[in-house]
Amino acid sequence: MHYWSPSLDVDHEFEKLVNRMHPPRVTVDHITDKKSTLIKVDSANKRGSLLEVVQVLTDMNLLIKRAYISSDGGWFMDVFHVTDHNGKKLSEDNVADRIQQSLGPRGCSFRSLRGSVGVKYASESTTIELTGRDRPGLLSEVFAVLVDLKCNVVAAEIWTHNSRMASIVYISDDETGHPIDDPDRLAKIKQLLFYILKGDLDMQGAQSAVSVESTHTQRRLHQLMYADRDYDRSDGTSGTRNGVVTVENCAEKGYTLVNVRCTDRPKLLFDTVCTLTDMQYVVFHATIIAEGNEAFQEFYIRHTDGCPISSEAERQRVIHCLEAAIRRRVSEGLRLELCGEDRLGLLSDMTRIFRENGLSVTRAEVTTRGSKAVNTFYVMDSSGSQVKSETIEAVRNAMLETETMLNVKEEETFIKSKVSGQERGGGFSLGNLFRNRSEKFLYNLGLIRSCSEVA
Repeated sequence: MHYWSPSLDVDHEFEKLVNRMHPPRVTVDHITDKKSTLIKVDSANKRGSLLEVVQVLTDMNLLIKRAYISSDGGWFMDVFHVTDHNGKKLSEDNVADRIQQSLGPRGCSFRSLRGSVGVKYASESTTIELTGRDRPGLLSEVFAVLVDLKCNVVAAEIWTHNSRMASIVYISDDETGHPIDDPDRLAKIKQLLFYILKGDLDMQGAQSAVSVESTHTQRRLHQLMYADRDYDRSDGTSGTRNGVVTVENCAEKGYTLVNVRCTDRPKLLFDTVCTLTDMQYVVFHATIIAEGNEAFQEFYIRHTDGCPISSEAERQRVIHCLEAAIRRRVSEGLRLELCGEDRLGLLSDMTRIFRENGLSVTRAEVTTRGSKAVNTFYVMDSSGSQVKSETIEAVRNAMLETETMLNVKEEETFIKSKVSGQERGGGFSLGNLFRNRSEKFLYNLGLIRSCSEVA
């Protein structure tokens, strides 16, 4: 699943040289904004700089309320207004040092070791990547196979979207607790999981891979979903259930303008920037504003070859891929939090209970904290109906037999935004709403040459 070429090592060495010569400078300002902490990052410009910074802030569990980005020429400067998860200013004094260390010469490209399930899982476990068509009971079958193969699941993250499934599972040998590195055993694990993913219908697109390499979990999930073309829609519909994406060319400036308006949520900017980066686009300027429950994102982009979007087919593809990026992480369903003593087969028992009670898993995050397994599942009725209270009670009783505590959190995973017909058209632009304010801010920081230009 990971591809290598000689140029990758050369690029990586050059990147480290640039970092040593021109390390990123990070400043933190707690005074300027009354409601948020200002984080300013500037350094030599290189491909992927924006994603790298956003990924670091996201991995620190910071909420990005506003951002102003400029990366024309050989230098880039990003300004972020951030809060903690409670919407408060940051209280830590070492924020700048932590960011500086993550972005500096000692950091890895794209911060590959900082996944949502923690560094130790990637470095002390064997990684399994799975993609294929989603169906009821699939996870139950996957975890049952791993139990039979004496593989202990120490962490996992599973996404489903548009009838597709992607998951990254971290496993260790049940007897030794060490990563599994025997080639024959790894080949058997890969083969059996591939059979499970194919099912009886020999589904196209099913893939399984094993690796001992470290990876950023959520970035890799985006890549797996994108490679599996989860953005394709056979019904011909367009538009997200909670927002709108528009793409138009700015011929006079040589950019393509991308506008995203949707319900705000944590990690939204990471998801959109990750997708643009993986699609080989470069963000030259951007304005990000999250006010109330809504988020507005405006990007001025070009392809890595320096050209703006040149065809209607490419424009539609960008729209569909960004809409998919918005939806992947926000799965519909009832949130179930389960905590119990970690043991071989625990996940297999949990997912079997879901399957026996007619529930399908739409998203999941599995973690291990010491000897405890702490798991979050989003579930829906397999028929598409709302999960009934008696079904949850049956699941709770069955979980008690496995000595697992079940906590149900009823939360709205999709908040429908009211978007007017005018806003759905191509005329909506963040620049029209916020240009005077953001341009003045960027001009004061020296990011643009005059208050009358964006580029």
